Amino acid sequence: MNTQKLLTRFAGGVVRTMAALPPSVQRWLTPSGLSPKDGQQLEPEVGVALGLLGLGGDSFENFPPPKAREIVRREALIFAGATIPLRSVEDRSIPGPGGEIAVRLYRDRPVEEANPTPLVVYFHGGGWVVADLETHDPFCRFLARELGFPVLAVDYRLAPESPFPAAVNDAVAAFEWAVEQSSELGVDPARVAVAGDSAGGNLSAVVSQVTVAAGGPAPAMQALIYPVTDLSTKRHSYQLFADGYFLTEAQMDWYRGHYVDDADVEDPRVSPLLADDLSALPPAYVATAGFDVLRDEGEEYARRLAEAGVPTTLRRHPGMVHGWVNAVSLGRSPRSAADELVAALRSGLTKTR
Repeated sequence: MNTQKLLTRFAGGVVRTMAALPPSVQRWLTPSGLSPKDGQQLEPEVGVALGLLGLGGDSFENFPPPKAREIVRREALIFAGATIPLRSVEDRSIPGPGGEIAVRLYRDRPVEEANPTPLVVYFHGGGWVVADLETHDPFCRFLARELGFPVLAVDYRLAPESPFPAAVNDAVAAFEWAVEQSSELGVDPARVAVAGDSAGGNLSAVVSQVTVAAGGPAPAMQALIYPVTDLSTKRHSYQLFADGYFLTEAQMDWYRGHYVDDADVEDPRVSPLLADDLSALPPAYVATAGFDVLRDEGEEYARRLAEAGVPTTLRRHPGMVHGWVNAVSLGRSPRSAADELVAALRSGLTKTR
């Protein structure tokens, strides 16, 4: 085993040890000045995790994208926890507008042709620049096990090699493929949802808008986890949580610079909050984190959906930071937030339509 793998394994052990400490000790280990803020208190395990991350040296946005991706993969491994066993995890390739798209299909139950199930098409976060199927494998395994129906993770093209609208086009193609292949997948084409975190939440919102505008088929539900909804404006949460809370303002600037290139940031496919009409969109579950630069735009999008008559649930997790999906196996509060997401998806996708 090389030195880097040993260090990653050691760091993972430290994280697991810290996550198991009593909350009173975790609060003592939280860096001073991080909490409370804006009337909120960090969850104890979140605070200690931020302290550990602060020991990691230069942040990834100080490096070119290939190196940044290595850093993010290593960080994801540290917080991954034990691998969740499933009935099957299958890597496949599907046709896309720019070539083959890698996807990963997670199942924890056998296919029953007479009883097609819902399906969640999942788009990972990472600012459209970093992250991949591996960084989000633990969370997709968790979803498949807890939901009891399949999850299809999509490895869409990344910027800057493939800037906007490549990720959008791949995301739409993957959703449409899942619906078209529903019989082969053993799923109900009327109960295919989209879900994603951060940039993946953005893509889920955009897929919902694009497919509805095209006349369908459209998602049965959209689950948006701390989504990016407007790259044209920085709201108050950017000022409150610019640095020190995992996702920083500098990192968002780096993502935006690589993803948007020369595109119009007011294009709703970049900034879905700016779409003129949201009235025909599928039901939404929007989860935000209290200590997150993206908090305010995610909540504004949820309010606009509700005002347009879209059945919408908005859930702020006040003690959480961006990125909690990648720590579900380690902390009490990330697991609780994930359990709420699972309950919302299960409820939304098992109702008779």
